[in-house]
Amino acid sequence: MSAVAIGSSVASRASWLRRLSSQEVLLALAIVILAIVVGAINPRFLLARNLSDIFLGNAYVAVAAIGMSMVIISGNIDISVGALIGVLATISGTMAVAGYPIALSWFVPIVVGVAVMALQGAVVAYLRIPAIVVTLGMLSILKGGLISVTGGRWISDLPDSFHLSNIELFGILPMPVLIMIGATILAAIWMRNFAPGRAIYATGGNSEAARLCGISPRATIVMVFALHGFFTGIAAILFATELRVIQSTVPPNLELTIITAAVVGGVSILGGVGTVVGSTFAAILIAEIASALVFVSISPYWIRAVQGGLILLTVVADILRRRRRVAGDSR
Repeated sequence: MSAVAIGSSVASRASWLRRLSSQEVLLALAIVILAIVVGAINPRFLLARNLSDIFLGNAYVAVAAIGMSMVIISGNIDISVGALIGVLATISGTMAVAGYPIALSWFVPIVVGVAVMALQGAVVAYLRIPAIVVTLGMLSILKGGLISVTGGRWISDLPDSFHLSNIELFGILPMPVLIMIGATILAAIWMRNFAPGRAIYATGGNSEAARLCGISPRATIVMVFALHGFFTGIAAILFATELRVIQSTVPPNLELTIITAAVVGGVSILGGVGTVVGSTFAAILIAEIASALVFVSISPYWIRAVQGGLILLTVVADILRRRRRVAGDSR
């Protein structure tokens, strides 16, 4: 065998090993292994109803994590996402109850989500205010404004046609799960194969180098936040249509769950690295862990500790990988 053939074989083997050790593959294995282990302890965990609840009840988290992943890859972060979902869900439910067309009650929250997030992106990009400061301020505005306007009231008597969870493709695939899968695939293809998607990685990796290559970091950041608003709007609709009533409040700790899904999914908190496929798998894993705790008789309150531990482990692993890469390049 020639040296060229040997080198090609080694390179191919190394490429396969990298793919098998990717964050997405590891998360998929973790989902399967956890299901097997918990199912062995309590077979009810593997019942179709419970597995459906894990996917159906958390599809909105996965969709929101897609936009969050893009924001973090660009080198920013958003902690107002949970509050915005609460506001947009309230808008959607209020419009549906008031008699507006169902399509309009789904469309308006998406437009509002894009507008709010694009505004935040513009402030971050053009006024050079750190994203964590801008989104913290927006979190307070949205959270306080929602309670002040609605008093935390419950929205009930929602039309049957409003509930997306009642719609199933071919009678087996719920619409929220279909939207989660479709949004993840389309976002992954767009970020990998189209120039605006690749610009997000370039901006998050090195904004000055991106600028020298003809990319506008400011325009990219505004675009990323606007896209985040789009996915947040979809997530809010999925959240609003999940139950028969909507409480006009901000879902507690929702932003932490979404950020955890993005970071645990392999998105580097330092920017420039990550995929939306990983964030979707991570969202499913987090929901699976929360369900598993119940089935093994452990307090579900431990899920917050688990989320915090997952974030710390992922961030430390990312920093160590970057240091090894830098050390290797310097040799």
